[in-house]
Amino acid sequence: MKTYLVGGAVRDELLGLPVKDRDWVVTGATPDEMLEQGFKQVGADFPVFLHPDTREEYALARTERKQGRGYHGFTVYSAPDVTLEEDLKRRDLTINAMAKSTDGELVDPFGGREDIHTRSLRHVSEAFAEDPLRILRTARFAARLQPLGFTVAKPTMRLMQEMIKAGEVEHLVPERVWQEILRALHENEPGTFFDVLRDCGALATIIPELDRGHTYSAALEAVRCVHCNSGSTNARFAALLSPLAPNEARKRAAQLKAPNDCQDLARLTTSLLPQILAMPGHQAEALLEVLDEADVWRRASRFKELLQALNCALPDAEREKLGWLEEANQAATAVQAKELMARGYSGKELGQAIRNERLRRISEL
Repeated sequence: MKTYLVGGAVRDELLGLPVKDRDWVVTGATPDEMLEQGFKQVGADFPVFLHPDTREEYALARTERKQGRGYHGFTVYSAPDVTLEEDLKRRDLTINAMAKSTDGELVDPFGGREDIHTRSLRHVSEAFAEDPLRILRTARFAARLQPLGFTVAKPTMRLMQEMIKAGEVEHLVPERVWQEILRALHENEPGTFFDVLRDCGALATIIPELDRGHTYSAALEAVRCVHCNSGSTNARFAALLSPLAPNEARKRAAQLKAPNDCQDLARLTTSLLPQILAMPGHQAEALLEVLDEADVWRRASRFKELLQALNCALPDAEREKLGWLEEANQAATAVQAKELMARGYSGKELGQAIRNERLRRISEL
């Protein structure tokens, strides 16, 4: 029975990056032996255990064999006779297929250390083609490591293109696709994720509406802008879909199974963009109409996210209008219903009085 540190912890240590999570592989052991040592089993599909003290994950060495299409089409074999190299061979990229023994020896059967030196994202074996999710993972690693100079190796890019032609990506479940997009939107260079997907042909299947010249460049510019301004997940996703027509954005967000808040902000951003672009000047009616549609009266935090997305989706010359909106919002939200009720307004008259007072205060700006 031997224990090895594997995957991202080894990779990040060699890159000089902070090690956040540590995963371990155990060879020559059975589930019963792990349980006897106090480990708690948590894996349903294959034996994964939590260390009794550190709570870190320890997985028994395993192999995988392709049985069907898509992400779920695998059978897993785990037994004491599975070697460390066999376990590492099933992994996606060479930089993720290294291990370190308890005495500090690096185990690198597929050249991961050399690929770190050459800044190359290269697949471990042809088994890469058996799991279409690896296309998205490779794109996400490219987005994470792009500032360090990493790019996708040409043979790996060709293999991903072949996988697209074979229709493998069409078998991915939306929930898994969304999880990769969500993580990618918060990587160091999120635009690189979509660049890789476009280069290999996956974007035309995953978000085909973006796979158009000006639309694509506008989307990436908006996403990078929100990222640089530390925008929320909702704002990043809304920026990504901002060049689309409202009905396109609504349909695609739903098909990606994005969370309701993400879908909501994408819908609002794409529907308000044309209104703001068409706004001729500092007109109280037009400003209040936008505030009403954004429902700033009940959704103040969402309005802040909306401004983040709009700020990056609008042309530079139009961003002045967001300042008008912020000023109008401050003036309008200062109107107190209690004050108008004290003056005798109630029912429908109160609603109209609130609107009139909001318009008056916005006009005074």
